[in-house]
Amino acid sequence: MSSCPALPEGFDFTDPDVYQQRLPLPELAELRGTAPVWWNAQPHNLAGFEDDGYWVVTRHADVRTVSTHPEIFSSHTNTAIIRFNEHIQREQIDVQKLIMLNMDPPEHTRVRQIVQRGFTPRSIRALEIALRDRATRIVDHAKAEGTGDFVTDIACELPLQAIAELIGVPQVDRSKIFDWTNKMVAYDDPELAITEEIGAESAMELISYAMNLAAARKECPAKDIVSALVAAEDEGNLTSDEFGFFVLLLAVAGNETTRNAISHGMHAFLTHPDQWELFKRERPATAAEEIVRWATPVVSFQRTATQDTELGGARIKEGDRVGIFYASANNDADVFDRPEVFDITRDPNPHLGFGGGGPHFCLGKSLAVLEINLIFNAIADTLPEIRLTGDPRRLRSAWLNGIKELRVSYT
Repeated sequence: MSSCPALPEGFDFTDPDVYQQRLPLPELAELRGTAPVWWNAQPHNLAGFEDDGYWVVTRHADVRTVSTHPEIFSSHTNTAIIRFNEHIQREQIDVQKLIMLNMDPPEHTRVRQIVQRGFTPRSIRALEIALRDRATRIVDHAKAEGTGDFVTDIACELPLQAIAELIGVPQVDRSKIFDWTNKMVAYDDPELAITEEIGAESAMELISYAMNLAAARKECPAKDIVSALVAAEDEGNLTSDEFGFFVLLLAVAGNETTRNAISHGMHAFLTHPDQWELFKRERPATAAEEIVRWATPVVSFQRTATQDTELGGARIKEGDRVGIFYASANNDADVFDRPEVFDITRDPNPHLGFGGGGPHFCLGKSLAVLEINLIFNAIADTLPEIRLTGDPRRLRSAWLNGIKELRVSYT
């Protein structure tokens, strides 16, 4: 095995300019074949971490190894976000450690055990009826418009409404949550004209909104998830601060990711018409998982080595950042038969689109799968002739596989 991958000089797997154009799947495949754990040098402090680069982990098995050993690969040390910018202050990174995504056991275990109360099969089933009705209304509204942007008309709507429904945000406040969330994750995209400062302000507004909601429920509990998380007697509960950061995580992890899975899924169906015909006819239960594998909305997260270790033939030093590339793992030909093919009947489908296992495996997986199923069933029923009228416009982001616009005709 050669350890000298044929990559362009200076190529960086977290370069937002690359992701605005495409996923770097050929380059990731090159690494899987030649240097499955590869040092990606960067100019000093480019990503905001006062270092000179990070390891790119590309194989399915190695991504799983990193994900399932938090004692060696920490989410807390430098957070799970692989690239900020060189101007970020360290305290702006450290404050994000209050988010569950950026915790390690045992603290992560405590918080996750509490928030899991909101994601029991029973609570997801209780949401299903309301969300099915909302999916139908969203699609009916798009049909009445005739043409539009699939992302804002359809893909955005159900994930946002699901989160608002889950935590009991009043209907009138839902557009605020949507606006704050967009601003928080769009700081790399100049067209959206969002500065890091605006992103940080939006995050604070969302957190304070959620903290006020938590305080109100502590005072006067209701039969909702917020009360179960913050006002539960003797079972351990979240502080108002912790609840605020949990809502922040939900707004990004539960909203952005599912929205992008739905957008990529629609694009995949419309560029693979045989699969769209198959879906309309048979509605296979396997479709949602293949949509998530194909889309891989989170391209990568990072961990930081807590000790010297070896992985995939590379010697990783304590303190090194390690990027786990889910988009690469989900296209690993050692695991998937013809991974370049969009196949909604793929089974088994051990993709890592919800994480590589371990303590950070996606808490909202069952909710995301439900939303994807509901929205595509509604589209197939009401908009069977939907078609593309333009190419997708991609988000400029260092770690999200985002579509910001997808022009379609609904009828």
